[in-house]
Amino acid sequence: MLSQATAASRADLTEAARLAAVRRYDILDTPPDGAFDRIAKLAARLLGTPIGTVSLVDTDRIWFKATSGLAVRQIGRDPGLCSSAITSDVPYVVRNALTDPRTVNNPLVHGDLGIRFYAAAPVITADGHRLGTVNVLDTKPRETGPVDTATLEDLAAVVMDELELRLSALATLRQEREQRERSDEHRATVTAIASTLRQTVLPPALPRVPGLELACHYHSATPGDVTGDFYDVLFLGERQWAFFVGDVAGHGAPAAAVTSLARYTLRSALFRGLTPADALAELNDALLRDEHLRECCTLLVGWYAEDFAKVTLAGGGHCPALWLGEGEVRQVWPEGGMLVGALRDATFVTRTLHLAEGQTLLLHTDGLIEARPDGAPFGEEGLHAFLGEANPRGARETVDALTDLIAGFDPAPTDDVALLALSRTARPPE
Repeated sequence: MLSQATAASRADLTEAARLAAVRRYDILDTPPDGAFDRIAKLAARLLGTPIGTVSLVDTDRIWFKATSGLAVRQIGRDPGLCSSAITSDVPYVVRNALTDPRTVNNPLVHGDLGIRFYAAAPVITADGHRLGTVNVLDTKPRETGPVDTATLEDLAAVVMDELELRLSALATLRQEREQRERSDEHRATVTAIASTLRQTVLPPALPRVPGLELACHYHSATPGDVTGDFYDVLFLGERQWAFFVGDVAGHGAPAAAVTSLARYTLRSALFRGLTPADALAELNDALLRDEHLRECCTLLVGWYAEDFAKVTLAGGGHCPALWLGEGEVRQVWPEGGMLVGALRDATFVTRTLHLAEGQTLLLHTDGLIEARPDGAPFGEEGLHAFLGEANPRGARETVDALTDLIAGFDPAPTDDVALLALSRTARPPE
């Protein structure tokens, strides 16, 4: 009896810790999210079932963050199959619920749903708590193989990545709000915090990309405020890379909120294989669905394919990228891309180009061309003329030259400036 009591006590402690982890991600009862909806649809499509869900197991209920082919948001925990699926780190599969002793008496099997097949992979945190599942259901028995269960495990891992990214963005926003409330009394503290928050929306260092030289620079027009400009470079796998530069209208907490959401949404969309234009469309939808955000943003989002040195660039109302090579400076502009977060039916267009050895692609925010050194607008013509005369060789020289230029502006730019340059180098031997 003592050992049974001890086991029960340990189980209670484990469940309490698991529920605390569910609460930590602050995801229960949140509105539908395009990222999770796509995962549920993808699970059903890949396994060929009529129903797919992303579920979280709460104290007394199973709540569906996303569903495909199922019109309910939650069910009681007792009859829920997900409660059984989170008891193990490995996929849980019921091929025929009418004959499987684990489910033969389950009301979901004999009720209106008439479930016959169920397969799920647990969504597991880094510290080992099983929050819920990615699962598929069918009304007829089915067979599964290792590829099916591996697919569910991969999708569950993607759900966990999405939750972590969302948690990071929420933490940044909460920290910003808390610190901004005390800004009048602690101005020096706010300046330091703003610098820290900037680091959360800007990568600490650019990755090493085979065959490319990368360089970046960020100039803050107001060091005591939070940036509305941002950039990032990320590895997508299979020798594919993504990059983006964006500019959010305004400064401070509202701009930080949009910046965090934009970076989180774009990274998530690009990691899931969406094209640059589709990633912009998903961000546009996310901004319009959040009633607390009113700021719009402009963006250039690109793919780089190592094997072909091909760049695919999509624009959302942003100033054009610049192509530098052979002493020339040319605009690279996906004409027709619309402001992100302004209109529900916004369209985003794509342009492709080949980046040859020695050529550079420069992305920048409009703080550079809107600067007024000596009281006169610098403008796109001034930028083109400067780069043509400086004739920098490669990304590093380009960014260094512009960094020195910005430092010498008098008066200094009144808006933030973000620079990201990519230049093609000889690919190292493999």
